[in-house]
Amino acid sequence: MLKKVLVANRGEIAVRIIRACREMGIATVAVYSDMDKDSLHRRLADESVCIGPANSVKSYLNVKNIIEAACLTGADSIHPGFGFLSESPSFAKMCTEIGIKFIGPSSELIELMGNKSKAKETMKNAGVPVVPGSDGLVKDINEAKKIAKQIKYPIIIKASSGGGGKGIRIAYSEEELVKEYEIVKHEAKVSFNDDSIYIEKFIENPRHVEIQVLADEHGNVVHLGERDCSVQRRNQKILEETPSMAIDSKLREKMGNVAVNAVKKIGYSNAGTIEFLVDKNKNFYFMEMNTRIQVEHPVTEMVTGLDLVKEQIKIASGEKLGFTQKDIEFKGHAMECRINAEDPEKKFMPCPGKITGLHLPGGNGIRVDTAIYSDYTVPQTYDSMIAKIIVHGKDRDEAIAKMKSALAELVVDGITTNTDFLSKILDNENFRKNKYDTSFIKKEFGL
Repeated sequence: MLKKVLVANRGEIAVRIIRACREMGIATVAVYSDMDKDSLHRRLADESVCIGPANSVKSYLNVKNIIEAACLTGADSIHPGFGFLSESPSFAKMCTEIGIKFIGPSSELIELMGNKSKAKETMKNAGVPVVPGSDGLVKDINEAKKIAKQIKYPIIIKASSGGGGKGIRIAYSEEELVKEYEIVKHEAKVSFNDDSIYIEKFIENPRHVEIQVLADEHGNVVHLGERDCSVQRRNQKILEETPSMAIDSKLREKMGNVAVNAVKKIGYSNAGTIEFLVDKNKNFYFMEMNTRIQVEHPVTEMVTGLDLVKEQIKIASGEKLGFTQKDIEFKGHAMECRINAEDPEKKFMPCPGKITGLHLPGGNGIRVDTAIYSDYTVPQTYDSMIAKIIVHGKDRDEAIAKMKSALAELVVDGITTNTDFLSKILDNENFRKNKYDTSFIKKEFGL
């Protein structure tokens, strides 16, 4: 078993990882920026090291400083969380080369799955259904036009190294393709320093359903069911739930088996998520694979009773999975709402500032993952998500009722949050009747 884990992240996910390590008797090291000197994750860890100024490029993305912190404190492993360096193949490779265990898959698989066009081709070869589109990268606008005519509009233009909803545009005609093509290339160059792109058929009004997998280093793989992430704004997830009401048990089993077989075929290990689009005819298509723990992992934990972060650590320690697919049971319905420091009334403008009063909801089946506390100052430098509320009920109706109650109980004074907007989603008739897709926010709220 690993002895000391350095957590190369901040916020609620850093707290989440530190708590899991503490329960396992594993020492922890927190890294923090100057801006995060009063952060909860720093206070909870056994040791902490400042790795730079507020700017994440100089701190949480500073590979040299993080590696030095690990060596200085004698950490034998690094957990990257999500975001920042979690899907950096060069960082994972460097950890391995100097004898520090990277709690995640190999650098080769991170690189492979991080390149969207290569990932698509790999999954296609592994027997996973893929969206019709370009065979690899698109060379120029003329090739883009030719492909679009073959697969028919609408089409979606994607940055090959994209992520987080960036570098994605939809074109409904050749005129729009010409315009959006250049925009995506520019966004991709600025955001990812890689302007390579590919094209796919745009699946209209799909559900976004992802399969959680766990794979050890001995070839054992299981899936932990699905999460429906269709409630999103501008490709950013807002609310997630499991099970998905868009698929039945037969399709669930088929998607799970496809995911498990693909993971086995590519030799993947640790936690991972294969994301699919499900169309109105119940066809599903590979979208991407995330080679890390997901923001929405708690909903899976609620229905399976497993601790995914602990499982990650066990796998990285060389242990075999302690269960088979037959041992996995799914109980009830779970839902997660992301609480962001932002103002929906002002185009979701970030609202950093000092929290002058705080009350977190509680009760049976209610969980809050957060790193905030009273008098904590939410910085303007980082992501606006300040908490996640996760609920578990016997069915979807009970989960919605619990989430409504939890949101009503939440008090975060001093800053503006999206809590009221989340409540409006839960009250929406189409959401409650399961009549929604990835365009839900835009259709129902015009956002």
